[in-house]
Amino acid sequence: MNAGKIKQEQWPVLAFENWKNTLATVHLWTQIVGKIRLRQTPWTNHSWHVTLYVSANGLTTGSIPYWGGVFQIDFDFIHHALHISTSLGGVARVELYPRTVASFYRELFEKLKAVDVDAYIYAVPNEIDPVIPFEQDETHKAYDAGHMRDFYKALVKIHNVFTGFRARFKGKCSPVHFFWGGFDLAVTRFSGRQAPLHPGGAPNIPLRVMQEAYSHEVSSCGFWPGSEQFPHPVFYSYCYPTPTDFGQQDVKPAEAFFSGEMGEFMLLYEVVQQSADPEESLMQFLQSTYEAAANTGDWDRKALECDFSSFGL
Repeated sequence: MNAGKIKQEQWPVLAFENWKNTLATVHLWTQIVGKIRLRQTPWTNHSWHVTLYVSANGLTTGSIPYWGGVFQIDFDFIHHALHISTSLGGVARVELYPRTVASFYRELFEKLKAVDVDAYIYAVPNEIDPVIPFEQDETHKAYDAGHMRDFYKALVKIHNVFTGFRARFKGKCSPVHFFWGGFDLAVTRFSGRQAPLHPGGAPNIPLRVMQEAYSHEVSSCGFWPGSEQFPHPVFYSYCYPTPTDFGQQDVKPAEAFFSGEMGEFMLLYEVVQQSADPEESLMQFLQSTYEAAANTGDWDRKALECDFSSFGL
């Protein structure tokens, strides 16, 4: 079939209540995998060594160093399996289905050992309270393949917009990456200046980790699927430190709002999903909230921003 004639896939509907149990389980599965990358990879500034990345079928660790070269772990949310591969030719598979966190944890480490990867982790969740050690968690065991695939389709759409937004900045900028601690996709820009010492506050995250992550001024945006306390998938944008007039700036689209409780701008996913041009609506939110941070924070925008749209080959 001519690729140009394939109708572009629509942004999927995401309703937190419909897949909250699957979300809770998969969140913990990604923490297990993410902690393997954390342990095996040299510490990188702002914890960039721990993240996952959107791939052609789900989420991937990318290459992780080990004694035999590199290995990789991939969540496949199209065929609903987790794949392990090594540079020595080892391959293994863990099926994704309604199963407990403890079951997933045990099989994953059995399969790693089978391909000669000797991995270990601190087997307790982060950024969650209260916590159940992974090998004891028989509570979380939901997996709805259809809802998980819809979430992945949304991640692909969002990843591509975030990637376009990231390309407009030539200052220090994070990759577009998935933080398994909060289960959010994010991209962060830096002004180049040091920031005041961060007070911390995230559950089950060491203070020194938080302070290193926010050691320099940032403007960060992301996507988060929601929680019991806020049962709505949402885009967010915040800055650190936060100027007093940051939340008073005009941002787009009109449905975006500032949460005084959270200290960040927010835009519900459903607003973007239902708009006539979801990509443009999301880009407006990313750009206008960044400008709110950069203008109130007195960033050197001329030195930091760029436009390479004419650089065709």
